[in-house]
Amino acid sequence: MTDTNSTGDSAKKPSKATDKHQMRSAARLYAVQALFQMEHSNLSFDRVIVEFEDHRFGAEYDGDEMVEGDPKLFRALIKDAVNNQAKVDQMTDRALVAKWPIDRIDPTLRALFRAAGAELVESKTPPKVIIVEFVDIARAFFPEGKEAKFVNAVLDHMAREARPEAF
Repeated sequence: MTDTNSTGDSAKKPSKATDKHQMRSAARLYAVQALFQMEHSNLSFDRVIVEFEDHRFGAEYDGDEMVEGDPKLFRALIKDAVNNQAKVDQMTDRALVAKWPIDRIDPTLRALFRAAGAELVESKTPPKVIIVEFVDIARAFFPEGKEAKFVNAVLDHMAREARPEAF
């Protein structure tokens, strides 16, 4: 289906590939938010999954509609982050400066590293794609800061450890 704008040109609806990419990107963002919420509220895995899928995916806030997330990727990231937390935290610690272990960094960044680390450890998605996606999420959370460069460096180190064959 196409829409016609005021000049009579047809504007194509986004492709299914674009929609799928947006849904996967949104799932990663929601996973970071959910892991942050789990850490700060002590909500269970199941309660957070239900809350996000029922109340956040595609929700409208202040007139802006949120993108639908890919529920399969969202659930996998949360499950894998919880199941592999010790391993991912150790990988993150090795990528951080010695005096700044993961428990001393910003909780949003901690959630981001856990979600990204889980995807690096458990998925077949190319590491460079994962890094780009999570650096974009860092920019969304910290638009004015240097965190995106920091996230890029840490995730590059983690990716080289988790999947050296990809480099």
